[in-house]
This record gives sequence, C-alpha cells and structure tokens, in this order.
Amino acid sequence: MPKAKTRRAVAKRMKVTGSGKLIACGCGMRHHLECKSAHKKRELSADDNIAQCEEKVTWRMLGKKK
Repeated sequence: MPKAKTRRAVAKRMKVTGSGKLIACGCGMRHHLECKSAHKKRELSADDNIAQCEEKVTWRMLGKKK
C-alpha cells in the first residue's frame, strides 16, 4: 500500500489549532493592498474557521483522520 500524500496546496493554507479545529487564512491579502481601506485590510487579515461541511474533505486532503 503506498503512502498517503498530503495535498501541499491545502497544507500551506490551513493550520490545525491546539483544540483540533481547522483555520484558514483569509483571501484577498496578497496584492492590490494600496487601493483597499485600512478597515478592509483589518477584516481580511483575520483567520477564519473552516465550515463544518468542508472539514471532512479538508482532513482527508491533509492526510489525517479525525
């Protein structure tokens, strides 16, 4: 049986908290920041919890079981 490989794209965008929840960084903070207001940038910089309906698929992509 071959080893299960981690989806590197998912691993770079998600992290697991100490309590076992998945957190993803918000999108929209990579470029074109000069035209966004400070309020918008503060909102976008916050990390978000993964939706419960997507958790099962995301855990499988990370190569872990929960």
